[in-house]
Amino acid sequence: MRTICLYFQVHQPFRFRRYRFFDIGNEHYYYDDYTNESILRKVADKCYLPANKILLELIRKYGDKFKVAFSISGVALDQFELYAPDVLESFKKLAATGSVEFLAETNAHSLAALKDRREFEKQVNEHVEKVIKFFGQKPTVFRNTELVYSDEIGAMIADMGFEAMLTEGAKHILGWKSPNYLYCNAINPKLKILLKNYTLSDDIAFRFSNKGWSEYPLTAEKYVSWMNKLDKKEETINLFMDYETFGEHQWAETGIFEFLKNFPDAVFKSSKYSFATPSEVARNLQPVSAINVTYPISWADEERDLTAWLGNEMQQEAFNKLYELSGKISRVNDPKLEKDWNYLQVSDHFYYMCTKFFSDGAVHSYFNPYHSPYDAFINYMNILNDFIIRVDAAVPETDKEQEIANLTSIINEKDALIAKYTAELDRLISATSGTETIIRSEPSVKPKGARRGRPPGKTKKSGDTISPSSNSKTSSGEKTRTNKKSTIRE
Repeated sequence: MRTICLYFQVHQPFRFRRYRFFDIGNEHYYYDDYTNESILRKVADKCYLPANKILLELIRKYGDKFKVAFSISGVALDQFELYAPDVLESFKKLAATGSVEFLAETNAHSLAALKDRREFEKQVNEHVEKVIKFFGQKPTVFRNTELVYSDEIGAMIADMGFEAMLTEGAKHILGWKSPNYLYCNAINPKLKILLKNYTLSDDIAFRFSNKGWSEYPLTAEKYVSWMNKLDKKEETINLFMDYETFGEHQWAETGIFEFLKNFPDAVFKSSKYSFATPSEVARNLQPVSAINVTYPISWADEERDLTAWLGNEMQQEAFNKLYELSGKISRVNDPKLEKDWNYLQVSDHFYYMCTKFFSDGAVHSYFNPYHSPYDAFINYMNILNDFIIRVDAAVPETDKEQEIANLTSIINEKDALIAKYTAELDRLISATSGTETIIRSEPSVKPKGARRGRPPGKTKKSGDTISPSSNSKTSSGEKTRTNKKSTIRE
């Protein structure tokens, strides 16, 4: 029996606030909390919650006959904990059914696999721990950020103990071959490779609501009829897409939720396909051959390569400068720095700097919170430069960096004292509120030529007299001046 493997990617980045040049060295908080929370809540209400509800209803209706898979980035899980615990709970309910598989990926949704193996493995292990914590599953299948894959990356994943990996069924890699079979890694054949059928996947993810499309409108029955026309020897159809397809990229008004509801029923009534998770496909099928991918591929844009993130000099400059810090970061023991390091690696920041135009450019601009790629680059580099100052202070390697670290420590101590004294002053003011206190003072050192009983700078003129009532000797020899409101001792 042939299988359908449904996989959904869930990811939301922590977006940065507008970070000016003059913030460098002065302000170390980089995130736009309002935007992050409002966008996540919007997507949760439009996509995650209603789509999860439909999937749960389908699983209850069809039992273990209907199955799906997710990979949820560590960054998205962090945001669910902060802003949308109801979404996290809805995913936990899906996990409890036993019909949903959760895959591993990089915790920071990063491109670390291209640059730093140690950092890459660290992030994968962190993400595995989160999946175990939230969903009670230990992933056996890996999905790299944006389906980025090469022979070397696959070999790394095999060394880490995963049994299968997902990637794009790119035309320039497959040639005449079909993506509808199971393949294996060219370096380590133990790793099974599932390839995305991008034509059928993109019919849902990108073309579903396009009224200019010759196949519009797309119904579940029509979609299943296309699958039935495939060669009977082909074993699995891998439908991989962003979960935000449902309700966010394709709005509810387009009928996308009705398509999702009707799809399993159309499959069971009109075809001989069954549903399987990625791990089931990897275990039940035998690879037909190795897939050779010398240079990294992805599921982005027409080229299916890395140009969406590393295609211009700005992206490469930011990417390289970031990972120059890897050695120092490994010696840092500061949770705040480690958190910022994690979020600085999110691939979206480099995606925002993309300068591609035409059809791909429209997709890039839709997801870009900046006015231009150059604006994105400047903002990111300002933040990165401040982060570098903090890392250098935490792990100084040169005399100059040690001096900066010492000055930073002094400044932090002074800031702490100022905060302490400010709090104490506020307490005293609060304690004495309601009472009037008048404090008068005179200069402790009088200007040259000044005399007692006269304003500074004023000297006695001939004919001036001093009234006995205004100046008189006290028993101690001190002089006092009587004022209507208070008496000030000189």
